[in-house]
Amino acid sequence: MRLRLSVLIALLCGASLIASAGVAAYPWPVKPFNKQHPIRANFGDPRTVFLGSIFDDGLSGPGTFLFHNGVDISAPDGTPVYPVVSGTAHVVSGDEVSVDTGLGRQFLYFHISPQIGDGQKVFAKRTVLGRIRRTFGHVHLSEIRGSLIWNPLASGGITPYHDTTRPEVEDILFREFGTLRPLEPLAVCGRVTIVTDAFDTPPLKVPGSFAAFPIAPALVTWTLRRVGSGEVVSPPASAVDFRHTLPLDAEFWDVYARGAYQNAPRFGVRQFGFMPGRYLYQLTPSGLDTRTLPNGVYQVTVRASDIRRNASSLNQRVTVINQSGTPTGCPPPPRRTS
Repeated sequence: MRLRLSVLIALLCGASLIASAGVAAYPWPVKPFNKQHPIRANFGDPRTVFLGSIFDDGLSGPGTFLFHNGVDISAPDGTPVYPVVSGTAHVVSGDEVSVDTGLGRQFLYFHISPQIGDGQKVFAKRTVLGRIRRTFGHVHLSEIRGSLIWNPLASGGITPYHDTTRPEVEDILFREFGTLRPLEPLAVCGRVTIVTDAFDTPPLKVPGSFAAFPIAPALVTWTLRRVGSGEVVSPPASAVDFRHTLPLDAEFWDVYARGAYQNAPRFGVRQFGFMPGRYLYQLTPSGLDTRTLPNGVYQVTVRASDIRRNASSLNQRVTVINQSGTPTGCPPPPRRTS
């Protein structure tokens, strides 16, 4: 759920950054407070609404592209929602409530029908802020620390929270730079883009239509080595880091790669409600010019981890074959014959 700009300005006015160290953890916003609940959408998940249908400009076209700025906690419609930290509540709209703790932390609760008055003092685990609205099946919780939107699962966030599942790196892909055209790793040349398909699994089973849907890993890193010599060409670098805060929405396609889309994606007027998302991440948003590398075999290693440091990795070998004397480093296209 996108955080409305006017709300953000009001909440952040005069705020200063709070260090994560020493910040007190808080309970879940639904009962039982001291028991973990399923999370059906993670911090940093893609939020994609494509203007075109899947049959025209679709995946390559314009739309609204945002990072999910909180966590979606599954609970039945009508479930009471409580503040995780005491403070002053403000009714933002018919389905949003914010709570200012007065200590540089603010919390936002979406998809609830408010049951409090604007400016009312509310108390953690005691005051009912509202109830989950019909058909939503979850409450969205956002946390703001100082001037940053913050991962509610980070240190000083929701507790208890346990996770033993490991994110998966499904694939490592090579594309012609600036296009979606795939390249065979057996022979690449010129300027290319490297993309990875990676996702995490919720630690608790999610009920309903979002069961078995993916969520975003907290961290994706990658490295490039030359096979044989073991020379590190590109040292470990972060392609994705949602462990604490988020990039700007304007940087969405520098983090996610074209071809990515959210769970239950929307294309034009149609929403594919039972379709799981595809989480593709950019490893080289500015491209990799293979002409800077000696021809030979290289290995790309991608590692994905969650907020509790469960991790897995995948290796993919690629052969660089550049041809000197051509503008692109690639052989010229074959001539057409009549």
